[in-house]
Amino acid sequence: MWERELELRHLVALQAVAAERSFGRAADRLGYTQSAISQQIAALERVVGATVFDRPGGPRPVELTPVGQVILDHAEQVFRRLAQAEEEVARLRAGDGGRLVVGTFQSVSVKVLPAVIQVLKAERPQLDIRLFEADDHNTIVERVLEGDLDLGFVVGEGFDERLEQVHLLEDPYLLISPRGDRPLPATFATAELSGAPLIGESVSSCQAAIEHGLRAAGVEPSYVFRSNDNGAVQAMVRVGMGRAVLPVLAFDASDPDVVAQELDPPIPARRISIIRRRARTLPPAADRFVEIASEVCAELSVAARPVRVAS
Repeated sequence: MWERELELRHLVALQAVAAERSFGRAADRLGYTQSAISQQIAALERVVGATVFDRPGGPRPVELTPVGQVILDHAEQVFRRLAQAEEEVARLRAGDGGRLVVGTFQSVSVKVLPAVIQVLKAERPQLDIRLFEADDHNTIVERVLEGDLDLGFVVGEGFDERLEQVHLLEDPYLLISPRGDRPLPATFATAELSGAPLIGESVSSCQAAIEHGLRAAGVEPSYVFRSNDNGAVQAMVRVGMGRAVLPVLAFDASDPDVVAQELDPPIPARRISIIRRRARTLPPAADRFVEIASEVCAELSVAARPVRVAS
């Protein structure tokens, strides 16, 4: 098979001789001896089993044979692809190119990722960023471990010893209620949610944490509507279907028809981190992505303290 015997140096010699139409000038061009060029062309002809140059002898120039022309046409494509690969590798090593695939979940997609991507794309416009969203953080963990995702935003910690984890943000939970005629206090007794109609998510990691926190406070939650769309959850609160417990990142504070209160006792804040698989080489842009995400989350954390509750 050709691919086992054909070497790149054979094609380089072919291209040089074809361009110069002389073994001697091709040798000068490449910095080899003429005998070395002749040996490369002879080796190429042995591999393909045919002559690639007509050699009229004397001062007359050599000419490509039909077989030589076919090989040269494909060689030119190889050289173009190699040049492209060299350029892409250079961009990748500089952090300007390549592909970065990131796992995310809804509230991070809305409140964190836009700011991260805006900065990263401005710095590295050639970077190809792909996103995968999942409600179940175990799905993101599995995909990072399998190599389908380079990085993943998750809630919690201690997932797998094969993962590196960078803490980004503490995201407290709030009680979201419809705005009434009377002002509401800044805090709400968690125990008073017993028997109250609640709006919540379907199966998700965060919803499981909310329900665990409510039960720890002696509340058996009673849901009248579930949706994994944070906007739909808040919309149902807005029209009076019930209350909802949402993390700060999932709450739209610009909504004038709902109010946010802190719970007493509070449900432990969710810990948002970003994970990557240990001992896996990622594009240099991955490190910069984590840096920017940390900066964005630090700003969000400051903005959320103290939690602003409407009355």
